[in-house]
Amino acid sequence: MNEFKLTHYSHGSGCGCKIAPAVLDKILHSDFQSGSFSRLLVGNESKDDAAVFELNEDACIISTTDFFMPIVDDAHTFGRIASVNAISDVYAMGGSPLMALAILGWPVDKLPTELAQQVLDGARAVCATAGIPLAGGHSIDSPEPIFGLAVTGTVKKRNLKRNNTANAGDLLYLTKPLGVGIITTAQKRGLAEPLDLAEAVRIMTELNVVGVEVGKHAHVTAMTDITGFGLLGHLLEVCEGSQVSAEIDYTSIPLIHNLQQYVSKFIYPDNTMRNWQSYEKKVNGIGSESLLTLCDPQTSGGLLICVNPEFQSEFESILQKNGKDLKPIGKMVPKNQDFVVTIQ
Repeated sequence: MNEFKLTHYSHGSGCGCKIAPAVLDKILHSDFQSGSFSRLLVGNESKDDAAVFELNEDACIISTTDFFMPIVDDAHTFGRIASVNAISDVYAMGGSPLMALAILGWPVDKLPTELAQQVLDGARAVCATAGIPLAGGHSIDSPEPIFGLAVTGTVKKRNLKRNNTANAGDLLYLTKPLGVGIITTAQKRGLAEPLDLAEAVRIMTELNVVGVEVGKHAHVTAMTDITGFGLLGHLLEVCEGSQVSAEIDYTSIPLIHNLQQYVSKFIYPDNTMRNWQSYEKKVNGIGSESLLTLCDPQTSGGLLICVNPEFQSEFESILQKNGKDLKPIGKMVPKNQDFVVTIQ
């Protein structure tokens, strides 16, 4: 099956397939008056990572779905990445996954069904690591290969984290380095170094399970994960939802090792510029390099976490116990003309 390169059978890849933020806003706009659901704690009004429904005074259920076209050529790895990415939405809410359903679209006239089976085995492996069943799903014959999961999770109401509850003064942390969109684009063009691609795959297949632990603490005021809109786009969602602005220190932002080699050659996904066009009027201080990295669509990216500065040492100690040695990349500030200002 090695002669089949999955990325050659799709026009997009990974979370770079996402519709640009400005276009998505138009699609989601509606004058339809839906009913009131008092127990729906998080819906699509806040552009959060998942929907959350209150079961009782203590417990909530989390529901999310995410799917995309191949970001790597290997079928098993594609299944793993897509699954980690989908489960991340539950972790980003401070919750624990409960079960998953597969979403599979496969061009049966172009690609062997054995490859689709390998995609599903990759998903099974990730679900096993996360301690949940891949309990079923749905498949269709589609023009391009597509895979993802619908994931159900649970969270205690007091531990629920949202993307619109940050406060001015909060410190910002990012749990994974940026750049997987750039590296995978280089791979699709045959220009990625094997070690760089291996590092990108390692990052994309790392579960954001640390979200469960940090979600238990009240000093974590807001949280989201970084995917197709890039760090800048998802940070803007936090800022706009919370009615604050942000200052980020670009020199503090973790980037994949050797990323500069690709940035200097202007290798980047198409959606990088679509992202930038959606929010360029809301930010300031972006340079030629930071535009390509901060707008880079991430697939299965890290968690962006807002933390009360009075608890910085305690929070960083929690991260260290969970294998993350991190420092702030910036802070939230009172709302001003620019939602995000970058210090180069």
